[in-house]
Amino acid sequence: MAADSRTIIAPTDAELLQAQADLWRHSLYYLTSMALKCAVELHIPTAIHNLGGAASLPDLVTALSLPQTKLPFLRRLMRLLITSGIFASESGAEVETYRLNPLSWLLVEGVEAEDHTYQKYFALATVSLHYLEAGLSLADWFKKDLPVPTPSPFEELHGVPLVHETTKLLDEELDRILNEGVADMTTWQLEPLFGSAGVRSLTDCGGGDGTTVRGIIKAFPDIKCTVLDLPRVIENAPAHDSVNYVAGDMFHSIPPAQTVLVKLLLHFFNDEDCVKILEQCRKAIPSKEEGGKVIIIEIAVDPSVGPIMYEAQLLMDMLMMMNIRGRQRDENDWREIFMKAGFSDYKIVKKIGARGVIEVYP
Repeated sequence: MAADSRTIIAPTDAELLQAQADLWRHSLYYLTSMALKCAVELHIPTAIHNLGGAASLPDLVTALSLPQTKLPFLRRLMRLLITSGIFASESGAEVETYRLNPLSWLLVEGVEAEDHTYQKYFALATVSLHYLEAGLSLADWFKKDLPVPTPSPFEELHGVPLVHETTKLLDEELDRILNEGVADMTTWQLEPLFGSAGVRSLTDCGGGDGTTVRGIIKAFPDIKCTVLDLPRVIENAPAHDSVNYVAGDMFHSIPPAQTVLVKLLLHFFNDEDCVKILEQCRKAIPSKEEGGKVIIIEIAVDPSVGPIMYEAQLLMDMLMMMNIRGRQRDENDWREIFMKAGFSDYKIVKKIGARGVIEVYP
C-alpha cells in the first residue's frame, strides 16, 4: 500500500507556546468552578449587594467575617473571578472596588422572590462531590459494555439515578440542592409567555410545588391552572386557592387543559420516554382548531445562537450524559420526537437565552 503522501506541517514555536497556554487553561478550568463555589458558599455576591453594590477588599473581608490574614488570598480569588467574568471591578487611585455584574447578580440571595433570578443551587449542584466523581469515571464508563438503555456514569458509579427519589438515599444534602436547583431553573421569565396566547386553562406537567403557575396566576388570574407531579412532590406543595394540585404519573395520564406546559423536563428522559410523555400530553389537549397545544421549554441545540450560548448548550448536554439518561436535543431531534408522539406541527416561538419555547400542535 502506498504511503500517505500528505505532508504534516509541524506547529511553529509561537503556536506551540499558545497551545501550551490553552492546554493549561482547559486543564485548570475546574479551578474557576471551585472558585465560583467558594464565592457562593462565602456569600460574596450577597455581601457586595448589601454593601451597596460595590465593596473594597477590606470591606469585603469585614462583611464576610473572615480573618484579616486571608485578605491577600481573597484578593487572588477575586482576581480570577473577575478575569472569568463572574464579578466586575474598578481600579481607583488608592483601592480596587469589586462590583456585581449580571452573572453575579444571579447569585445574590434575597431578590429571588421578585424576579426569580436566583441561581445559587444550580451552581452548587454542578460541582457537588458526586457529580465530580461521575466525571472522573467517564473514561472507565466508555470502556464498559453496558446494557441498553445505558445507565449514566453517575448511575453506574453510585448505583442510583440522579434526580430521583432514591437520590436521597445516596446523599440527602445533594437531593436538597438538586431540588432547589431545578426550582431555580424553572421559574425565570416563563410567566410572560401566557399573556397574549389566549390560554384559558393550563396543566403544568411535572410542575413541582407550583411556583411557575402561581406566577402565571398572579399575572393572569383568569387562567385555570393545574399542577401534576409525583405524590411525594405534591404532598409538600404549598396550598393555593387558585391551583389544583394533582398527584399522578405523567406516563399514564395528564389532567386535561387547553394548554399543557412541559418545562425543562424532557431532557431528563431518553427519546422513547419523551414520546410516551408527549403522547399523554396530546391526549390531554383539545384539537388545534380549539386552541389545543403543548408548550415545551427546553434547549434546542443550535450553533446560530452564538459561541457562548452554543458552548453552554453543549456543556449542558455533557452534564446530561454524565449524570442522567437524557440529553439536550437539536431541532431535528425534537421534530422526530413530536412526529412519533402523533403531533402534526410545531413552532419555535421564542428563545430565552440558551433555551427555546416550542409550541407543539395536535
